[in-house]
Amino acid sequence: MILLFTATFTIMVLSSLDQVESSAYDKIVTHSRIRAKSQGPNVCALQQVMGTKKKYFSTCRNWYNKSICGKKAVVLYECCPGYMKLDGKHGCPAVAPIDTVYGTLDLVQAKITQQYSDQSKLREELDGAGSYTMFAPSDDAWKEFDPVSQIPSALVSRNTELYDSLCYHVVNKRLLTKDLKNDMILQSINDNHDLYINHYSNGVVTVNCARIIHANQVATNGVVHVIDRVISFAVQTIMDEIETNDDLTTLKTVALRSGLHGQLGESKHYTLFAPTNEAFEKLDRDVLERLMSDTTVLEALLKYHLLNSVQCSEAIMAGSVYETLEGSNIEIGCDGESLTVNGIKMVLKKDIVTSNGVIHLIDQVLMPDSEELMSMDQRLLKIILENHIVKLRVSLSDLYNGQLLETLGGKLLRVFIYRTAVCIENACMVRGSREGSNGVLHLMRSLIQPPETTIYKRLLKDGRFKIFLSLMESAGLTDLLKQEGSYTLFAPIDAAFDTLTEEDITLLKSDINTLRAILLYHFSNGVFINGGLEGGVTNLLKTIQGNNLQVLSVNLPVGHEDILILLKKLIRHIQLKVQQDTHHI
Repeated sequence: MILLFTATFTIMVLSSLDQVESSAYDKIVTHSRIRAKSQGPNVCALQQVMGTKKKYFSTCRNWYNKSICGKKAVVLYECCPGYMKLDGKHGCPAVAPIDTVYGTLDLVQAKITQQYSDQSKLREELDGAGSYTMFAPSDDAWKEFDPVSQIPSALVSRNTELYDSLCYHVVNKRLLTKDLKNDMILQSINDNHDLYINHYSNGVVTVNCARIIHANQVATNGVVHVIDRVISFAVQTIMDEIETNDDLTTLKTVALRSGLHGQLGESKHYTLFAPTNEAFEKLDRDVLERLMSDTTVLEALLKYHLLNSVQCSEAIMAGSVYETLEGSNIEIGCDGESLTVNGIKMVLKKDIVTSNGVIHLIDQVLMPDSEELMSMDQRLLKIILENHIVKLRVSLSDLYNGQLLETLGGKLLRVFIYRTAVCIENACMVRGSREGSNGVLHLMRSLIQPPETTIYKRLLKDGRFKIFLSLMESAGLTDLLKQEGSYTLFAPIDAAFDTLTEEDITLLKSDINTLRAILLYHFSNGVFINGGLEGGVTNLLKTIQGNNLQVLSVNLPVGHEDILILLKKLIRHIQLKVQQDTHHI
């Protein structure tokens, strides 16, 4: 009776722990189950990028955008990990049979890994006693194995090397996704060579930047996670890679002259966007010489290419902003298979995994604001500086809203006064102006950019506002974008209309009054610079129609039921609180 009680108590505790502990991956899978609830028990909804074999348990952002990395994604319904279909039964009501790690490889369709395990004699361990975690490359991963750098045919033909390679995919303990923590380092059974785990907030889990695509297939002697690529040893540091890569000789010079070579060799977790030699050659010779002559500038330049976290390419499913070691922000995103930096495709090679992070090779040198000045033509720099100096002495107390200040360059700069900020054109002041014997110094948060064109020309040139401009034309409001005045426009980019079909757009254009009302709610009277809006509170603005406009929401009466449904699809970048009226607009 005592033994029975002890066993029952232990099982209950373990079960409770499994339920309490969860991870980002587990939460994403739970949401996937909810989305597939109508398909039956234990079914998960995934998104597959069209034209590829890539499948993801998606975040809400990707799910509702119906895209991943800017590419259309279709919905697939599959059995959740650990479950199977039964003939004639709805959903996936059966629990997958449990086997050894070796036998489980067949169950998860990692047949080539199973074949190579048998061939290399690793089967004896995977079939034997113990507790293992195997990160098993999928069959597609083996087929895409890089033939140039890894020579898979030679590897496979030599059983000892094949055995060593497969052992690097195995850890001598059972680890579920909830146990795989971000920046965790595991020791493989191949001479304890390190494996580098990253567990991201979007649910992606990687090992040496290989993404787990089928997780937590429990075996009698461990667990199997299927990964999307064959992983190779990561023994060099970032600095080691820079020193041995022939494409990074200029970057090596930068690292040495800046004094950062030691930091790049430390046991940390970095992401380096590494400009190649050709990237540096694109810079003007004078600019490169000025950069190389100043160690402080070189240090800031290199730190602008460094993140204090490991960002593997497979974890990037949409654009996100990261702070660099230099202190400025950059946006890392993706466009199909390509990584983007600040919206530009520039990554030549992804995921060079090192012992202290990951390197992505890029074909451009990234310039923080402080160094963009050095890359400018000197005549252009003179013009910029002249437009930061006004002809008259103007102290902070002399400034008023709507005031025009003439610069030495002949431009007129507009002054905007807000409750907690004073801004000159696009740039707002830092608190603490300084007065001297011959003038006043106002510190600005960014470069001042005098207006050069109309709102219409700027939207047209940008290229991301085609749908909005089409709707403005249909509503007869295009002239509003061209005429003189002081407006603030909250302009939805084309991506804001992703959830609308062509029929939706046609319907919207068919009701001109409703269309005009919607579009005019995007315009506010007066110029409101981002730095002039207070964070953490609701800023009340006035539309050009005289209604109150809230940054977070706005009341808009709507008559037609079909237009109401359509408006709900439009709620994305600007949140509109839609109220249905009983009469037509």
